Amino acid sequence: MKLVFASNNKNKIREIQILVPNDIQILSLEEIGCVEEIPETADTIEENAILKANYVTQKYGYDCFADDSGLEVDALNGEPGVFSARYAGEPKNDDNNMDKLLSNLKDKINKKANFKTVICLNYKGNQQLFTGIINGKIIEEKIGNNGFGNDPIFVADGYLKTFAELSIEEKASISHRGIAVKKLIDFLK
Repeated sequence: MKLVFASNNKNKIREIQILVPNDIQILSLEEIGCVEEIPETADTIEENAILKANYVTQKYGYDCFADDSGLEVDALNGEPGVFSARYAGEPKNDDNNMDKLLSNLKDKINKKANFKTVICLNYKGNQQLFTGIINGKIIEEKIGNNGFGNDPIFVADGYLKTFAELSIEEKASISHRGIAVKKLIDFLK
């Protein structure tokens, strides 16, 4: 089976390839000739995932799946959420986003947060959504060199290391994206 993953984010592609069985071949946007940036103009994580999947299916005709993810911080009323990748504005910059988040949390006691991923699958003319959420907390400084996005400031419940301190395999097995991908694979089987 071949499925397009509506992303050119090499980190996300690697995480997903680790989780997907060998009988499912994942193609990136680049591999199908889609080099344009797909607009992420929706107000929710769910709607952005749908926008991206529909874009690929309608423009290129492939069965595909797309994800959108966000970090939702309790003390910030769910921010940065759908705006996680561009929280500090354009151009997207992980360090600037984390710095703004840490600054906004400086005087807050509650550091609870969750990472949320929604995958939209367009397959054989039908659409399905799969959600993965992992709860945790924001720490006060960036730790770790693995991962991307807000990984250096997020520690999942039950863990002592940030996502950026975990190997890609460890993170993929417990992360919000990993949870959503497992639901996608179960559906496809």
